[in-house]
Amino acid sequence: MFFDDGKDGQYAFSVSEDILIKYDLRKGKELDEQQLAEIFYNEEIQKAYIQAVHYLSFRMRSIKEVKEHLQEKGYEENVIQEVIGRLLNQKYLDDREFALAFVKTQINTSDKGPNVIKEGLRKKGIHPSIIDESLALFTNEEKLEKAVKLCEKQILKNKTVSTKQLSSHLRIFLVRKGFEQVTIQKAVSLALENVPDHRDEETIQIQGEKALKKYRLVPPEKRIMKVKQFLYRKGFQLADIEKFLDGIDINNHE
Repeated sequence: MFFDDGKDGQYAFSVSEDILIKYDLRKGKELDEQQLAEIFYNEEIQKAYIQAVHYLSFRMRSIKEVKEHLQEKGYEENVIQEVIGRLLNQKYLDDREFALAFVKTQINTSDKGPNVIKEGLRKKGIHPSIIDESLALFTNEEKLEKAVKLCEKQILKNKTVSTKQLSSHLRIFLVRKGFEQVTIQKAVSLALENVPDHRDEETIQIQGEKALKKYRLVPPEKRIMKVKQFLYRKGFQLADIEKFLDGIDINNHE
């Protein structure tokens, strides 16, 4: 659209069809400064609204996500608030529905525990009460089942560590994944039930050979103590360590 400023000629700016119809803009119509300011303002709102709808077309978003997106696009706060209000009225934005969908997706497609999911929702600006409500979808049975499966995978990846060290590793791993202590204790206990009783007898041979190789240049009288300390730090029982050392000739072992 072109406007005559009454002085030096014309200047132009584009408006959406909605604004064109709303203000009945047509050739020859006179507008004062207040009307122009109102048109500019509402056009900004319309542009921001279209940006927001496009942003929402890819997936559900939280209110905070949409606000931050519009801020990055350079819109003023009052324009953003107008757009957010319109989107809420039209049900395009709903933090409760967003949180419920987010939790369902995380349960079905990720290995994250409730604490990590909770933090994800917090970062997206979801109110604590809505977070608690949505996390109720994650039942204790589902948490335990997911945690046990994660433990079983880790057991397969850590075949050469002692049972004690494995247990510690599993607990730390589940904490990082976002599971609560009550779930962690049950999951680790259940997962370790399937670990063979003779596991440490096999793994101490592997770790023991590593220790002997590591300290091969240490004098024999000190070497045995170094190996004991190494294996003890790895979580092996003293009785198993003594049994391992009884089965080797420390003086002739290469």
